[in-house]
Amino acid sequence: MASTNPNNDTRSQVISTYHCHPKFICASCSAVLALQDELISKSFSGREGRGFLMYSAVNVKMGKKEDRPLLTGVHTVADIFCMGCNDRVGWYYHKASDLSQRYKEGKYLLEREKIVKENNWKLDE
Repeated sequence: MASTNPNNDTRSQVISTYHCHPKFICASCSAVLALQDELISKSFSGREGRGFLMYSAVNVKMGKKEDRPLLTGVHTVADIFCMGCNDRVGWYYHKASDLSQRYKEGKYLLEREKIVKENNWKLDE
């Protein structure tokens, strides 16, 4: 994960990965963002609706760390941006103030409206 200015042009740094595996891709530019196997929960809320909690993400760069009041309390988070198109696609949990929320630390929230599920099904011909 790049930790650069989210406005920098990073299109040339996008990696192609998870070939032939189900993945989540950016709805705007189709850059791979996460392997579907990394999904923890679909029961999260993002800024623009549903969110998916993920163990990891690729092809994202981190914005500035900030304390943000969320539904489950104040968390230290940083918005994450697609390296392919600079769209904000969710956030990264740095720290949770409440002990019961610490399981989120080091995880990613991907906004459902910003991603597309790609299954890579093989069709018999």
